[in-house]
Amino acid sequence: MKINLLGVQVDSLDMAGALEKVAGFIAAQKPRQVVTLNPEMLFYAQQKPALKEIINQAHLVTADGVGILWAAKMAGTPLPARITGIDLVWCLAQKAAGEGWRIFFLGALPGVAEEAAAQLQKHYPNLKVAGAFHGYFQPTEESGVITKIRQAQPDILFAALGAPKQEVFTARHLRALNVPVCIGVGGSFDVIAGRVKRMPPWVQKIHLEWLGRLLQEPKRLSRALVLPRFVWLVLKTYRLA
Repeated sequence: MKINLLGVQVDSLDMAGALEKVAGFIAAQKPRQVVTLNPEMLFYAQQKPALKEIINQAHLVTADGVGILWAAKMAGTPLPARITGIDLVWCLAQKAAGEGWRIFFLGALPGVAEEAAAQLQKHYPNLKVAGAFHGYFQPTEESGVITKIRQAQPDILFAALGAPKQEVFTARHLRALNVPVCIGVGGSFDVIAGRVKRMPPWVQKIHLEWLGRLLQEPKRLSRALVLPRFVWLVLKTYRLA
């Protein structure tokens, strides 16, 4: 089941449902795209039809952030759970270790993807890493990166290129990559590798994880300033119309 949120289709499911969907994609062995939708991306999708089209053509769209849950509630179509990119990485790594799925890590600064993969293997020793590559490749190197991923034959591609670059990249090259599941996971590698500290559970529970990330990474300020505009857009659309 999907809901319509500001013209964007979002899957109404919890983590167990998302994992079941991904398992089905891998069993089908056809290229599929998964989008972890946050408020910033949803806001910019209103101004960028091409981005909205990419999201709506994705095979699975999860609610990445309490802002999406709040907006869905305002729209009268509440969603069951928040499913963030980093939580998907951890849960899928655990399931992949048991199922024998191979994962390719793409993104972040040179060395970080490898560090993130190694950290996940510490927790799940049976996890199969198909390969890893940084996200700072030039446009002229893009075809080589695609070939590298395709030849590695992963079941899952974690693309940590930042939104919406990762969504544009995977959508444009979905068939060429030929990976059953391509997921945009934002800054997950930095956190898993220990380069950025994730906020403790109590901060996540009171929905202030975004503030903690902002304090750690002041460069995210321009992104944080989108939030009040997003809130106003939601209120204007669903409460003041």
